Amino acid sequence: MDQNNAPTTETKRAPRSQRLRFGIAAAVVAAAAVGGTVTAFAVNNNDGQSAVTTTSAAGVKATGAGAEGPLSTKKGDIVDADGKKVVLTGVNWFGFETETFAPHGLWTRSWESMLDQMAKQGFNTLRLPYSNEMFKSSSKPNGIDFHKNPDLKGLTAQQLMDKIVKGATDRGMRVILDQHRPDQYSQSELWYSQKLTEEQWQSDWVKLAKRYQNNDRVIGADLHNEPRGQATWGDGNPKTDWRLAATKAGNAIHKVNKNWLIFVEGTDRHKNEQFWWGGDLQGVKKYPVKLDEPNKVVYSAHDYGPGVYNQNWFTAKDFPKNMPAIWEKHWAYIKKQNIAPLLLGEFGGRKTAGNSSEAVWQNALMDYLKKNQISYTYWTWNPDSGDTGGVLKNDWKTIDQNKMKMLAKYQTPLLEPKKGK
Repeated sequence: MDQNNAPTTETKRAPRSQRLRFGIAAAVVAAAAVGGTVTAFAVNNNDGQSAVTTTSAAGVKATGAGAEGPLSTKKGDIVDADGKKVVLTGVNWFGFETETFAPHGLWTRSWESMLDQMAKQGFNTLRLPYSNEMFKSSSKPNGIDFHKNPDLKGLTAQQLMDKIVKGATDRGMRVILDQHRPDQYSQSELWYSQKLTEEQWQSDWVKLAKRYQNNDRVIGADLHNEPRGQATWGDGNPKTDWRLAATKAGNAIHKVNKNWLIFVEGTDRHKNEQFWWGGDLQGVKKYPVKLDEPNKVVYSAHDYGPGVYNQNWFTAKDFPKNMPAIWEKHWAYIKKQNIAPLLLGEFGGRKTAGNSSEAVWQNALMDYLKKNQISYTYWTWNPDSGDTGGVLKNDWKTIDQNKMKMLAKYQTPLLEPKKGK
């Protein structure tokens, strides 16, 4: 999902293969507008307190937290240093990738209260989107009420990220960093753009891997958000082959930080069939990502419901019974066949209760994730995501109880908070 800073609420549909969404950034600080959200996906199929140990329908315990220290992979599981399975059940909190160069909502409340509330709701992982523009000296954090956040005054965007990362990990959450887009304005189809070279993209990842190498709770890199359009998988073209680029970047990261997991999203299509942006991982069967450092690849997919785009499968007569076959074809087979671990890095929607297709889809997906012990980070904590809303309501304080009721069905424990938290 992508964010844009257009301070309007608008929905635009493009013919069949594209979807744009706009939302509003709610409150402002000192009467300054902060910006809203926009998301886009390739969408058509050419074929027409909660931190408790849970047990799946398959009878497998999700231990969740695991031990301190670096994580790795073993067949279809993420495991800790003792080989104990770790299941990530987290949430996204966006903003660093927008013109605020800071997580959204800090115009309303303190960053610490925000993280306290996330941990209290049982999220054991935070996926933190950023843009590469954030690292420029000219990118000043804004949209922050410094009376509520006095310790953030004068910080660079990178220093503010340090605060959020340490705050989250101190509270027992693991952190995944997500290169969400090259600049504050829009996502890019490829991992590079007119404003961001491939070299800079990789260099920024190496710098982040070095910066957080002493914090074992920062577990890895979601290398590029929602590859699509020109992006290919496994064709060997160095300008478009996302698998090839992910391999190069993963190896570069591991030269400075061997502990990080490398999260590799899918593309938007396989052969002539289109799917959600970043959601199609069928190419992994023939062309898996192979890094020099073994057991560090986690594949990641994005999947959305009819509130984003009304795909034909949402109106099928056998909905939602038809959904597992669709998920397994495009991404879930990787976990089910023990090829590698899988993270559903984004999914979400406004309706989680009642009989609407949106609510039925979300609950069916949560049940499926739980049954198959698939890790996830829900989109999103923020209420200012145009078509999905968030775990928080529009006041940036109140929890959407229907969403948490659904999410609490499948949550695994946090790590122990560090001293003082």
